[in-house]
Formats: sequence, C-alpha cells, structure tokens
Amino acid sequence: MRVSRGIPVQAEAPVALTIGNFDGVHLGHQAMLVRLKEAANRLDLTACVMIFEPHPREFFAPDQAPTRLTSLREKLELLAAAGVDRVQVCRFNFDFARISAEDFIVRILRQGLAVRWILVGDDFRFGARRAGDFTMLKSFSAECGFEVEEMPAYTVNGLRVSSTAVREALAEGNLDLVGRLLGRPYGISGRVVSGDRLGKKLGFPTANIQLKHNRPPLSGIFAVEVEGGLRGAAASSLPGAIRGVASLGVRPTVHEDGRPVLEVHLFDFDQEIYGRHLRVHFLHKLRNEEKFPDLETLTQQIARDVEEAKHYFTLHPSTFSAGIEKPFT
Repeated sequence: MRVSRGIPVQAEAPVALTIGNFDGVHLGHQAMLVRLKEAANRLDLTACVMIFEPHPREFFAPDQAPTRLTSLREKLELLAAAGVDRVQVCRFNFDFARISAEDFIVRILRQGLAVRWILVGDDFRFGARRAGDFTMLKSFSAECGFEVEEMPAYTVNGLRVSSTAVREALAEGNLDLVGRLLGRPYGISGRVVSGDRLGKKLGFPTANIQLKHNRPPLSGIFAVEVEGGLRGAAASSLPGAIRGVASLGVRPTVHEDGRPVLEVHLFDFDQEIYGRHLRVHFLHKLRNEEKFPDLETLTQQIARDVEEAKHYFTLHPSTFSAGIEKPFT
C-alpha cells in the first residue's frame, strides 16, 4: 500500500476515492472499503482513501475531542489489510480548514487527485464551515468528470455502527459488542519500553506497552492475546499470539496522579522483548481498576486476576478473530 502526504498539484493517475477519518476501521468503514475496491476494479482505477491528521476535532478543540480508537500507524495497517491501494494523509491545519468546499472539489479532487469515482457517507461534510455535502459533489460531478455515490448507514442488530458507538461500548467494558461493531477484537499496539519493574518485584513481570495517546478509550483489567513476532509454549490458536492479563490505567495504588499505562503479563513467557512492537487484543474485561491499601493486597489481587483470565481462556479456547497484520509500503 502506498502512503502519500499532502495533495499533489497535479495528479499522476486517476483514482477511485473515499474520504473520512476511519477511526477504528469498524464494519461500516469496512463496507465502504469493499464498495471502493469493487468500483476501482470495475473502472481500472487505484483504490484510494483520504484521511486527516490530526482529526479535525483534535485540531480545533483538543480538550474536547473524542479519544482515538487507532493511532495513525494502526489505521494504516488496518487499511492495508483491507486491500486499499493508496492512502492520502492530509495534514489538517488552519490553511486546510480554510479551503472552501468548491475549491476542495476543483483543486483537490479534480486537479490534485484526478478523482473519477467517489464514495462518501450519508453524514459527510467538507470544506470551510462544513459547507460541502453529497448534494454539492453531485452538482460538480459532470463538470469535474467523476461519479458520486453515497453510502447509507451500516447497522448491526439495529445499532448504527460508528466510531462513537465503539467508544461508548469500550468505555462500558462491553467487549462483546465492540467485537460485533469492529468485526474483530479491539487492539492497541506499541513498542515495549522500560517501566519501573514493579510487576517483576511482585512476581508478575509485565511488558510495558508505549501508548500513543494519553486518553485510551478503555480502562481496567483484561484477558488479552498479544502478537508481534512472539513465540513460546503458551502460543494460542493464532500462531505467534500469546495469552495474558493486561492492566490499562493510571495504577492508583502506586501513583497519585499517574498517566495511563498499558502493562501485560504474558503467561509462561520469559523472552527479552524490549523494543519490540506488539499488538494487544482485548478479549474480556475482568474488573475495573482499583486502589489497594498496600502492595501485598495488590499482589494478591493480581494473582486472582491471572487465575480468572486463565479460566476465561479455558472456557473460550478459540477466542481470537482473524489477524490483521499486513505490512504497508
């Protein structure tokens, strides 16, 4: 998959395009990508996705913006796995925000990308003050030489699939619903970095996963599966994946005002993995994060968490959905 930054002055080749933030790449997004690829194949075009970095709401109101479901790297990996040919990453700043809807169509879609077919969601807006919509795209289609299609809302059991719905389910710890909205378990990826080694001192060594954002969309203690080139006796149904228990939160027992930390204790695993890039898949929430009176009480609770997670895997021997690992170029 080709990743391009910004918008070229003049397009190299025509594309079939869809536009959006694609945060989480949920089932609704995936349905759009299937439609995009079908059109690209039919018209012999490159299947291209335009995304924005940062998210417009992060740019205008960072303190009020919704927490991200996926980092840019995670989003690109998911788009590559979906078979997208090209991703156009547009830097969202004041200059981009001031582009009028008409200029966006003529200068970016027609001239910069040579769009021949475009798919947008039923709530899609673009241009300064969000003045552009599907109707405006249709009005310019003949002049600019592209077809326009609108994607209706995608629902699961009557619930509209959206990034907001995924965030709400994650906040509630409803990972079954999250899996139905995403079509896979929710995951967070990052490099293993040095921590305070408290887990090892307590008898439960952990991998400290670097978080890309300080506001993860879920918190608590979870049964997880981890992948990223790992091998070991505890490898589960997916080759290379290892089961464990994860803590995602601020660790109130050891820090008064701590930043969110993702720590994973892997079962029957003793490799040196500092610096490796791992993906943690959250399968089942065991409990909320708690503040304990002392480290001894915390250690006893960790032991119970480990046993409960192992019991969960005994009851769910095949829990992992299809892997999403696919490199992009």
